[in-house]
Amino acid sequence: MTQAVAYRLTVTHLGAQGDGVAPNPGASKPVYVPGGVPGDTVEVDAKGQVVQLIPGPNRAEPPCRHFGACGGCTLQHVAPALYHDWLRDRVLMALGQHDITLPPESIAAPHVSPPQTRRRATFRAVRRGSRVELGFNVERAHRLVDLEECHILNPALFRLLAPLRALLARELTDGHAASVQMTLTDSGVDLTLGGLKRRGLAQDELLAGFAGENDLARISIDTGLGVDVILERRPPLIHFGGVPVRLPVGAFLQATPDGEAALQAAVLESVGKAKEVADLFAGLGTFALPLSATARVLASDAGKVSLESLQRAANEAQRPVKIEHRDLFRRPLTALELKRFQAVVFDPPRAGAQAQCAELARSAVPVVVAVSCNPNTFARDARLLLDGGYRLERLWPVGQFLWSAHVELVARFTRA
Repeated sequence: MTQAVAYRLTVTHLGAQGDGVAPNPGASKPVYVPGGVPGDTVEVDAKGQVVQLIPGPNRAEPPCRHFGACGGCTLQHVAPALYHDWLRDRVLMALGQHDITLPPESIAAPHVSPPQTRRRATFRAVRRGSRVELGFNVERAHRLVDLEECHILNPALFRLLAPLRALLARELTDGHAASVQMTLTDSGVDLTLGGLKRRGLAQDELLAGFAGENDLARISIDTGLGVDVILERRPPLIHFGGVPVRLPVGAFLQATPDGEAALQAAVLESVGKAKEVADLFAGLGTFALPLSATARVLASDAGKVSLESLQRAANEAQRPVKIEHRDLFRRPLTALELKRFQAVVFDPPRAGAQAQCAELARSAVPVVVAVSCNPNTFARDARLLLDGGYRLERLWPVGQFLWSAHVELVARFTRA
């Protein structure tokens, strides 16, 4: 039975998750339109349900055959200029919820990573009969999209999908699943297979042979109780500020090299000529090592293995970096401990750095630089800094996850 159309609405903007938003003057809430783009018209029934979407002028032709099913890209249908504007607006929406405004001239144009530059990805694999399906989940579901093409992955990673299907067909029984984590390092692909049982020498020889045939840097198995490195043909290396750093298994790495470079450039510009810098949630040294070319750096993080890799790299390059193993959520650097620094950089996980920002707000540090992968927790933390007397001076949005609702940023705060 055809639903009766009660009225028409116009999609005016994209919401925080990328859905179209059509204000509804006759209701207390707008109508959210999955797949809607500003300029689209939607026909709505009496219950506020979308009956039909009439495309407007701001849509783009999605390049990938999997669009609409694969959860990896949700905004391929949005015109590029509109998508870039939305990345900026996504940050501004989050700030607005905490009564924070910025003049347009204080916001840099969003940097967006181009297609086929993603250097790390985690896939699911499931054996169905004699075939192994390998790819990303269907959007908002647990079903799998078996990838036949991908416009975000670096081609060096995508080329591994076919041989991986053949390998996993020998490792998985019908109906069983595995995870595949791939990272393209500067010395080759680092591959970790999860969900497999250890089966002894024959399995090790099979995986070692696969690594050799596909020129992998390293291949490992994550059993759920720990990671066993099967073969390391050469150290997986990443360079930060020209310094080679060994990548520990499972360590965090920015999604794209150019996105990483954009974040680093904004951090370096923000820190300026400061000679004593703290890099909090430092990880492998994404910012600590570039900063150490001109400053003495304290790098603090709860990840001991990553910090040790950073320290070895800094020592070999004779860079002035000192590490501190510390859980900054439970034991943030205090205002007194922060006293000696001319600038502080912090790059926390998605949960943000609320406890550390409370201490920064009480400190006298002249420059604070926030790097964030979550505009909502960034806005909450920014409110703490502003209430403590800081001024939000400049902001750089960065879209490393092309065609997704994910946005990162760098923000510079100075003492008012």
